[in-house]
Amino acid sequence: MTHQDDPDLSDEVDRAADLLARARRVTVLTGAGVSTDSGIPDFRGPQGVWTRDPAAERLATLQAYVEDPEVRREAWRQRAVHPVWEARPGPAHTALVDLERTGRLHALLTQNIDELHQTAGSSPDLVVELHGTMHHTQCLSCGARAPMAETLARVAAGEDDPPCPHCGGILKSATISFGENLDAGVLMRARQAAIDTDVLLAVGTSLGVHPAAGVVDLAAAAGASVVIVNGAETPYDDVADVVLRGGISELLPRLVAGL
Repeated sequence: MTHQDDPDLSDEVDRAADLLARARRVTVLTGAGVSTDSGIPDFRGPQGVWTRDPAAERLATLQAYVEDPEVRREAWRQRAVHPVWEARPGPAHTALVDLERTGRLHALLTQNIDELHQTAGSSPDLVVELHGTMHHTQCLSCGARAPMAETLARVAAGEDDPPCPHCGGILKSATISFGENLDAGVLMRARQAAIDTDVLLAVGTSLGVHPAAGVVDLAAAAGASVVIVNGAETPYDDVADVVLRGGISELLPRLVAGL
């Protein structure tokens, strides 16, 4: 039996769709599960990057990155061949563009660093990148940003750990690593969007990473309905008004179609 044929799931989809239909403002929080069908693996799922290779988590840990040149060299090798460069938006990204067209989308908070929401057509003004973007580099010393493509060209030309061209400092992707604080302004904007919404729709996120996951608590405390769409259980399922468990590329378009 497919998800489509499951009467219990159909009832829950209808309940969630009704909450969206009655909402004037919907704040969406997306995680890696939104991009897995675009060919970008998640981190903590059954086939996640860190599930299969726990040592890979060191590459995303700020202290290890700063202290160990070999970690940086390996990080640059992996960035050069990352599936993000070939990825294209999927049905879930498109569904969120459709949601925006209904006039209900208040903010699109994303933990993803792939910019696929913008590529799909989501308004950049509504997208809040909680964990940064892989499409730019940032110097850890002077803060200078540059397109990632420019730095990867230097890697391809033979620089295995390219320094900042301005000050010689360490370059990394403009993403949030473990041990690094989220940008205070970005986090404040996300929290305000959660407080000001009628529905908080969490899609494809394990809701295990804070402070991003904390927007669910904020929305619920402010009286918003919470809808969770994910392939596995999350720590916030008992907070949610509706939980939809299944394929995100199937469920999210169904949820938005009636709007």
